[in-house]
Amino acid sequence: MATISRNTSTEKLCPLRAKLLDVRGGILNLHKALILAEQVTYERINGRVESTGQLLQLVLTDPWFTWLHPISQLVISVDDLLENESELSSIETEHFLREARTLIRPSEEGDGFERSYYEALQRDPDVIFSHVEVKRLLARAAGEFARPLA
Repeated sequence: MATISRNTSTEKLCPLRAKLLDVRGGILNLHKALILAEQVTYERINGRVESTGQLLQLVLTDPWFTWLHPISQLVISVDDLLENESELSSIETEHFLREARTLIRPSEEGDGFERSYYEALQRDPDVIFSHVEVKRLLARAAGEFARPLA
């Protein structure tokens, strides 16, 4: 996964890149909160996860954590956009924001990610806080996106 520096002044960045960096930070926090929440549930049933390396291996390969792969893929997608040295297009940015908004819609009646996401929101306050923050960042990015870029 690419490392995207937050040390670069956002004033020097393309406005679209700055928006994506903000959204990326929120999605990373949500991703972490979901992994940690899922770890707690996993450990209740399967025993303690001994290390961060073991947890990473579980997230990548264990069927228990498979439902998290769509949000992992979302992080990879935004990193790919941000890694590209060329100017971001508004179409790419809009597509990513739409994809993110669609993914973080929990559903009690749904299946796959949306159902598991709903359940994680029900059991972990950190997931709720991260969810609200991502929704706020996406709404702000969409609002700014609708305005003409100066």
